[in-house]
Amino acid sequence: MLDNPQQPRIDESAFRYEGWRIVAVCFLLATFGWGLGFYGQSVYVAELQRARGWPASLISSGTTFFYLFGALLVVFVGEAVRKYGPRLCLIAGTLAMAAAAVAIGAVREPWQLYLADAVLAFGWAGTSLAMITNTISLWFDQKRGMAISLALNGASFGGIVGVPLLVTLIGHIGFASAMYAAAGAMLVLLLPVILLLVGRPPDLHGWHATAKAKPQSSTEIRAWALRDVGFLTVTIAFALVLFAQVGFIVHLISFLDPVIGRERAAVAVAVLTAMAVIGRVLFSMVIDRLNQRLAAALSFLSQAAALCVVINLHNDYALIAACAVFGFSVGNLITLPSLIVQQEFDSASFGVLISLNTAINQVTYAFGPGVVGFLRDFSGGYELPFYLCIALEVAAAALIMVRGTPRAKTA
Repeated sequence: MLDNPQQPRIDESAFRYEGWRIVAVCFLLATFGWGLGFYGQSVYVAELQRARGWPASLISSGTTFFYLFGALLVVFVGEAVRKYGPRLCLIAGTLAMAAAAVAIGAVREPWQLYLADAVLAFGWAGTSLAMITNTISLWFDQKRGMAISLALNGASFGGIVGVPLLVTLIGHIGFASAMYAAAGAMLVLLLPVILLLVGRPPDLHGWHATAKAKPQSSTEIRAWALRDVGFLTVTIAFALVLFAQVGFIVHLISFLDPVIGRERAAVAVAVLTAMAVIGRVLFSMVIDRLNQRLAAALSFLSQAAALCVVINLHNDYALIAACAVFGFSVGNLITLPSLIVQQEFDSASFGVLISLNTAINQVTYAFGPGVVGFLRDFSGGYELPFYLCIALEVAAAALIMVRGTPRAKTA
């Protein structure tokens, strides 16, 4: 306050602070974003295969296209928020996701599936990690880690509650009608909340005037970032881990089913998902005070250790416990990159940098399930692909500790 008397200090921990309303909005956004965009993919594959008789490879290739095209769009989320403001961007993301749900429900031909997945990519870019992180960063600085962690619990909620509700709805009224209903629910619940609660963000950093006086283009920021050691180590490390994490989780039931049975395999997945929520909530209480690169490295190593247990021990309780350990850090691995970027880089570049980081990660983990599946078929078992996942986790733990040369921050 003494340095800038015109910028009163904001108490981000205050219960009445408007930023916590933004967290609630982003929680709801994440519920629909992940429920329809991420976890919903397994529902779409099953339903379209059953209803249309299309091969799984055709439908799955549409999913891969969705992730890759979505990654291209995610790159520009930061500058969209900066140019058009969070309210307009959140509304656009909501409308795109609702339109995608309607389009998927109306699919009758394979080419329509790819068109629907293209619309879904726009919706995913406007309702997922990059949008939520960029939005929350406008209201939070000191409590950003807690705010992002709490908002992203909506992602887990979308998988735990949203997908079962969608499946139940499909059983009662059919796939197309269920998708139309989900789109309608998203519009009815989200649009009024965004219009009422999302206003003009505060100037937490006092850099807006400086940014206007000395603008740096998004292209220049991205070009610099791709040459910066600190940014590259964060991005590559998390890309490797998310590749391993997504590949493992997608194939988890297939691995556990013949080992401990379908019922216990389902329990293990449920425990993993529940621990992701618990880990994110507990971590949110201390995440802003930790050495975040070290916390990331320890999270990577804990997942590697859990994978070692999964591969080598076939005891029911040991496998479920290993899934719990693995799951504890699952949620935090999508929160930590934004906190490291916030801590180490210029605040004015945050939106562009975290959008670029998210896009690179998404391109990488899009291939995780396919590579794990290919290596499983090639080797006749899951030992080879899971050992590859362990190697990637350990390599990432070493890489994340390389900070590079710190860059001066303007905030």
